[in-house]
Amino acid sequence: MSGRAGTRASTRAGNRTRAPGSTGAGAGAEALALVRAAHPGPTLAVTVLAAALALATEMPPSRVVLVTAAVLAGQLSVGWSNDLVDAARDRQVGRSDKPLATGELRTGLVRGACVAAVLACVGLSLACGAVPGLVHLGCVAAAWAYNLRLKATVWSWLPYALAFGGLTVFVSLAAPARQLPAAWVPVSAALLGVGAHLVNVLPDLADDEATGIRGLPHRIGARWTPVVAVAVLVTASVVIALSTAAVPGVVLAGAGVAVTALAATALVGRGRAPFAAAVGIALVDVVLLVAAR
Repeated sequence: MSGRAGTRASTRAGNRTRAPGSTGAGAGAEALALVRAAHPGPTLAVTVLAAALALATEMPPSRVVLVTAAVLAGQLSVGWSNDLVDAARDRQVGRSDKPLATGELRTGLVRGACVAAVLACVGLSLACGAVPGLVHLGCVAAAWAYNLRLKATVWSWLPYALAFGGLTVFVSLAAPARQLPAAWVPVSAALLGVGAHLVNVLPDLADDEATGIRGLPHRIGARWTPVVAVAVLVTASVVIALSTAAVPGVVLAGAGVAVTALAATALVGRGRAPFAAAVGIALVDVVLLVAAR
């Protein structure tokens, strides 16, 4: 679930003619390309969110590491599977930021890395306990369902809602107390996930539609997707603010001012301003969610 490279058009011709493995890159370059194919931005963001939630539950350090490693393995599998599924479409639209599409990576290598990540995810998740482990594996399965089919349907938002909401349940159940979080926690996280989906897809709308992808944002359209994204993310902020007394009033007030300013920017801004503003609201929501734990 990655963004487009703004300058990819100038390199399309060369990328289309490049044969897999013909770059002459060494092992280091190939490893770097493998990292890029894992969608490092979203992978790191979700992993850091999980680590922050785990730290907020006052888990022992070893448990925090285990939870974080399980989430990282799952996110790596999601990123690599996404590029494997989309390789042909990425070539069709000249994605110069996709190592599989450009031939920088061999399909077999990415497939092997993906399988290894899945196996690691299963082992690490279940090491957190049977119930929390199954919850996390359900989150990863939802993300895979997005990659394999749901991204092209009106239900494209659902895997994000399930995965983000389920992540908070996984972390809570993996903590020593093994208690379900209050209902507002997964609800606000699910809203954050839906908003993240709308924001993440926005730069890719045209290329996606050209290759037959018609998820919810594509049906809403480029004009209204930022508006809907902001509405969903602001709703997440409101749910958190109204549901917890753990966040100091001054922090809530500052967050309210920031969200209001960002929402206004998203609604009246031009170019990439709405996208950047929506991302900003999502970051505020993440901070509030962690602080409320």
